[in-house]
Amino acid sequence: MFLRSVTTLACTATLAIAGFAQTPAKPAAKPLASPPATASVSLNGKDITIHYNSPRMRGRKIMGDLVPYGKPWRTGANPATTLITPVNLKIGTLEVPAGTYTLFTLPNEKEWLLIVSKKTGEWGIPYPEGNDLGRTPMTGATLPEPQEDMSISFENTQGNTTELHVKWEKTDEYVTVTAE
Repeated sequence: MFLRSVTTLACTATLAIAGFAQTPAKPAAKPLASPPATASVSLNGKDITIHYNSPRMRGRKIMGDLVPYGKPWRTGANPATTLITPVNLKIGTLEVPAGTYTLFTLPNEKEWLLIVSKKTGEWGIPYPEGNDLGRTPMTGATLPEPQEDMSISFENTQGNTTELHVKWEKTDEYVTVTAE
């Protein structure tokens, strides 16, 4: 009787293991089409950070099409682009107190505006009308070659000053940022 129970248990365990071995593995997660990215800079020993998602061109026309002129753009993809600063900043002509904000841009063929919104925690669209801390003009440049991945970066940092760049396709829009 004991031998029969042990044999039955062994056979059941063998069949169970064989069954699990044939279960297909979960497919690997697809990488996000617009993966998360971070831009950060240290000004006067304090870290300023921007969290965004970086969309790709993938053969599409970007400026004036996917990113329409004359309409606020979330300046990235998926969740809204977030600026976190532990210090007061002067961004272009705009005074920005220490805190957390959402960044948008208003693209146009001739001049872009950077929009700093007081509303945070939202998805990138729709644009939250009436919540602007303010807007400031950006300076435009043309990239020598198309840039596949949209990027936000801090460049030309010296002391308490840097430039905030938004680059995609052949567009490079930037504004001076100073820690106060």
